[in-house]
Amino acid sequence: MGTKEKILDVSLELFSQKGYGNVYVGQIAEAVGIKAPSLYKHFRSKREIFDAILEEMQRRYQETAAGLQMNGQDAGADGAIFQKVSEEQLVQMGIGLFRYFLHDEYVRKFRKMLTIEQFADKELGALLTRQYVEDPIEYQAQIFEMLIAGGLLKGDDPKIMALEFYSPIYMLLTWCDRDPKKEKEAMGLLESHIKQFNKQYGRKKK
Repeated sequence: MGTKEKILDVSLELFSQKGYGNVYVGQIAEAVGIKAPSLYKHFRSKREIFDAILEEMQRRYQETAAGLQMNGQDAGADGAIFQKVSEEQLVQMGIGLFRYFLHDEYVRKFRKMLTIEQFADKELGALLTRQYVEDPIEYQAQIFEMLIAGGLLKGDDPKIMALEFYSPIYMLLTWCDRDPKKEKEAMGLLESHIKQFNKQYGRKKK
């Protein structure tokens, strides 16, 4: 692992333990095993380290989504994909994404940092809301709107459907964050939830 990558890994670990606001560049450098001036050769500030972590998270997410045969960000593209998948394929995609969010070290530690900082730092609190509430609900609402228009789902309010679908998934994720031993139980509940949602809203099986 190169120095730049080590700086990112160590920084994220410290952020997840102490919160972003309680970590200083000198502490990061010391934990990496270098002097602060050497760290500044790679990153000009703590904020630049933070932004680089966000970029790495984005790269990892896109890679994972591609591996699941989906875009993960473009609701229009994914809506077309979901029109063609079976219920079992949908379950496997849901489980794959859940496992990614639960186990990817960058995502898990970043979520912990945001959870710690949400009430102390308004910007990070807003980022937590955007990443784990607003963006997922908006993305899924757009997909459900397409599926309703295509006759694959029944429903009147795609945003409420998105809220109904996503909220239990986020609850299961935070449950496992607090108690990793609950993962197996959470996976079973997740599968049942996806199937029940399809049954409730009339998704056609392929």
